[in-house]
Amino acid sequence: MRNAAAVRRRCELVYRFVADGASPHFTLAPARIDAIADIVAATTRENYPDLRIPLHSRWRHFMAGGSNRWSRLVQQRDGATTREQARRAIDLVTISVLLDAGAGGSWRYREVNTGNVYARSEGLAIASFDMFADGLFSAHPTQPWRSDAARLQELDEATLAHRFQVSSDNPLVGLGERVKVLNRLGSALLARPDLFGAEAARPGNIVDYFIDAAPNGEMLASEILATLLDGLSSIWPSGLVVDGLALGDVGRHPAITTHDRSDGLVPFHKLSQWLAYSLVEPIEAAGLRVVELDHLTGLAEYRNGGLFLDHGAIVPRASLDADAPHPVSGELVVEWRALTIALIDRLLNPVRQRLGLEAADFPLAKMLQGGTWVAGRNIAIQLRPPAGPPPLVVAADGTVF
Repeated sequence: MRNAAAVRRRCELVYRFVADGASPHFTLAPARIDAIADIVAATTRENYPDLRIPLHSRWRHFMAGGSNRWSRLVQQRDGATTREQARRAIDLVTISVLLDAGAGGSWRYREVNTGNVYARSEGLAIASFDMFADGLFSAHPTQPWRSDAARLQELDEATLAHRFQVSSDNPLVGLGERVKVLNRLGSALLARPDLFGAEAARPGNIVDYFIDAAPNGEMLASEILATLLDGLSSIWPSGLVVDGLALGDVGRHPAITTHDRSDGLVPFHKLSQWLAYSLVEPIEAAGLRVVELDHLTGLAEYRNGGLFLDHGAIVPRASLDADAPHPVSGELVVEWRALTIALIDRLLNPVRQRLGLEAADFPLAKMLQGGTWVAGRNIAIQLRPPAGPPPLVVAADGTVF
């Protein structure tokens, strides 16, 4: 369950289950893929007229409002080496990704330096960036720009609530679970000195592990994910556990019949894959080349999933009640997420054709950026203004979506 191939393979089995008419929750309208490809291609051209599309990653959110926050932080030179800058980038983006589960529709973050207000993923990104820049995740005042195990283990809910500007009028979904994720991250870092360093354990030390593991200078994207899942699966408070082994973001669905201990299991690893995509740039800045990006999958979250629901490729058998949230581990949500992964794969080549781009120039990660995530948000805002909530309401706990 701890690899991208399992995500793709098992989501495809769920897709076939639904396509065969066996689902009580959804049917499929595959003919809608052409129309959705038109929309995603047009959205990509609108956002990137020159088709110079960056990879989908957390780094794009740090530039919300047109501000290159990371570049300004790096320019405050303190003699850090190129590799140390890469460690810092990984320290920052790891924390920010792990905090990037659904914020809810009410929460907002006012950036201290500008007064600009951001919500959802962009708000979480900028809030976590401000915390990192202020040294909140470091136990060493003389080395503020890092995230180390000692500090992560002692973070408490009051501290995070204050920095996220949480109040009765500004609630953040799953705040307590987010704190637990960071606390458990500290413990996971200490448990794996081979990945995260024997001294001052921190996420960024994984770049040293990758460099040592790639003598030819190339790193498979799928190996980045597998390493993260090996080292970090234990951090999820609500992650699935089988025979005492923490599997992380894995659901159950009757389409999977294997007659072994993995029977019924469908992995997604949404935040872990989001992190793997987000590590590509700092890893390459350290001198490695990340290859085979398309071995990773799409992200099973509500913007990509909403794109297919709102545009009619996924058709609910019964109307969706906006006042009745569905549990994140429930069969309906698991099925929706699996269909999202399978449909993103089916969308990729049609979008490439419309843009006139080859696979080497337009990996899946660029379609997500160009792309599906924005198109999913756009249709949500059109159909459910002004905030554009997802078409299917999920009772999430701040650690999955």
